[in-house]
Formats: sequence, structure tokens, C-alpha cells
Amino acid sequence: MVNRENYLLVKSYLVYLSQVSQLDARSIGRYWSYLRHLLLWADETTFSQSATVEPAFPAYLAEVRLDGKAGNLSPVTMKKITQTTKRFFTWAKMTYARKFRGLPLAWIDALRAPRGTQPAEDHRYVTLDEVRRLIALDVPEGDLASWRDQAAAALLFVSGMRVGALGTLPIEALDLPNRAVKQWPSLGVATKNGKSATTYLLDIPDLLSVVGSWDAFIRDHVSPNAAWYTPTDHNWGEQRLSTEPVGSNRNVAIARRMRKLFTTANLPYKSPHKFRHGHAVYALQRAKTMADYKAVSMNLMHDDIRVTDGIYAPLVSDEVRQRVGQLTGQTTARLAANGDLAELIRGMPDIQVSQALVVIAERLAQ
Repeated sequence: MVNRENYLLVKSYLVYLSQVSQLDARSIGRYWSYLRHLLLWADETTFSQSATVEPAFPAYLAEVRLDGKAGNLSPVTMKKITQTTKRFFTWAKMTYARKFRGLPLAWIDALRAPRGTQPAEDHRYVTLDEVRRLIALDVPEGDLASWRDQAAAALLFVSGMRVGALGTLPIEALDLPNRAVKQWPSLGVATKNGKSATTYLLDIPDLLSVVGSWDAFIRDHVSPNAAWYTPTDHNWGEQRLSTEPVGSNRNVAIARRMRKLFTTANLPYKSPHKFRHGHAVYALQRAKTMADYKAVSMNLMHDDIRVTDGIYAPLVSDEVRQRVGQLTGQTTARLAANGDLAELIRGMPDIQVSQALVVIAERLAQ
């Protein structure tokens, strides 16, 4: 039987996520579905005594039976459940310090998806060289759609915005002279969880030039509140900008157009979201201080620098290994012999990861 105190605590956390973190209803529903497993696991034991529950939560997830089937949870789902559970307990210990003083931080930090179920990470991202190949393609005169797509590819990379934001971005939200993007839902920009922020573009002149030429063209032909990724109409082989509002499947249309662009450039296709990964990797590889690292995290509209580290640390693990080897006098081979650096970082408590990043950043700045 589910402990009523635990149930009310989970509901309080969901209210916190809704009112303070301002997550949308769909995200709240997803978190609730994840935390239901925690309630069932704890049964009648209060959450403050979770460290005493057997089997441990990861082992329980590995044996979850849904519809009479063992191991019905996918590796990705188990990873999301444990990440959500970890954030929940961190919130509970901070919010109800007295009640949770007996729950060790080490126990919370040790929460991981069951061993052997970790999904293979997709470490692909769009590189600057690939973007340059895309924008270097010859576009026939009058082919507005292809011109727009090249500009969109460049903007996705220098901005790091999500494809949903690009598809709904009005012209007035892009301030090129200041290299700023107003990702404001009040302007109609669709952002994750309805967040609002002004973000900034990487200073890569050749990419900004492509973005700027398209931007100047559309400002002369459509209104400021029209979509920057403007739809086009085709009539007897001629193209013109459309004044129609963008459709609900704009993300799908952009992905389809990007696929065509990659094919024309004879490059393996990477989704629009991989431009965001490319933006992050490019910026993080050039970060020299913790202030730089934090700026990249904020520009990606992440709430916490640990979110940035969790997503992008695997992408730059080779870069980190090389730099740490140089800083400590170790060779890449010696580091490899001691195990993968990304695995070592993932095994550290959060506070040690933060301290390590500070030391690395300070040494890089010297």
C-alpha cells in the first residue's frame, strides 16, 4: 500500500515544478508517471527511510513487471526514472531538511539506472565544417526555399536554439546587430516548458553573413511579425514568400528540408537538434573559465550547469581527456589505461565534479 505521506510529498514536488520551475502540463504528467514507480517501490516506508528499503531502487526497476511481463521498462525509461528520482530526493532534502536529515546525500547521489541497461548514447553532432559545406552549396537564382534552408542551418548552429523555436521565430525576435535572439513566448516563440530568455549568437563571421543576407531580404518583403523561416509558395516554377501563418507541423517540414540539404551536400543526415549539440560542443571546447561554462549553459536555456554537463560531457570527453592529460603531465594513453574519463566523471559526486571543473577551468585560463 502506498504511504500517504509519500504520496502528498510527490504531489507537493509536482506543484513546485509547475509553479516555481514553470514546467508545462505535459512535462508534469511525465514526471508523475516516473515518480509513481518510486511510490510503489517504497510501499509503506516513508521516503526519509528510503536507504533501508530492499531491494534497492535500481534493482527494483530492473524487475518491474507491467502487464505481467518482466523487464518491461526500456533502458531509456529507467534512466529517466532514476534521474527524476534523484532530483526529487535532492529537492526533498533541501526543502524538508529536518525530516530528511537521516537520508544520506551519498545514497541520493548513488542513484543510477540498473547496470547493463544504460542506453547507448548518440554522440553525433553537426560540426562547423559540415555547416560550412551546407552553406557553400550553389543555390539556383530564385530558389528561395534552398536559400532559406542554408540560412536556417547557419542560424541553428550559431544560436543553439531548438528547432521548435526556429520554426516559430518571428523576424522581430532576431537582433543581428547585437547578435541576440529573443526567445520569448510573448512573441510567439515556442520554447521548451515555455521558458523566456534572450540568447546570443556565436561570432562566426561566414555563418553570420549567410544569416544576415536572408534576414535583410525577408525584412524587405514581409512584416516584422512574420516567421523568420518563412514559408514559400510555388507557382509555375517560380517561388515567392508566403504570408500564411506557419503550420503545426513546421518542425517536421524543417527536418525534411534539412535532410534534402544534407543529401545535396553529400553528407550523412543529422537532425536539426544535432545543430544545437554542435553549437554546445563548439562553445564548450572554447570555454576557458567557469564563467564561460556558465554562459554557455545559460545560452542553452538550461536551469542548471549540471544539466549542460550531463548532456554534453560525453560529446566533449575526448577534448577533456586531451586537456586534462596536458594539464597533469599524463599522456592520453595513461588516461585511457585508467578508464574512460567520462565514466570517472559520472561516478563522482556532484560536488566533486564542480570542484574538478573549477580547477580545470582555472588552469586553462592561465
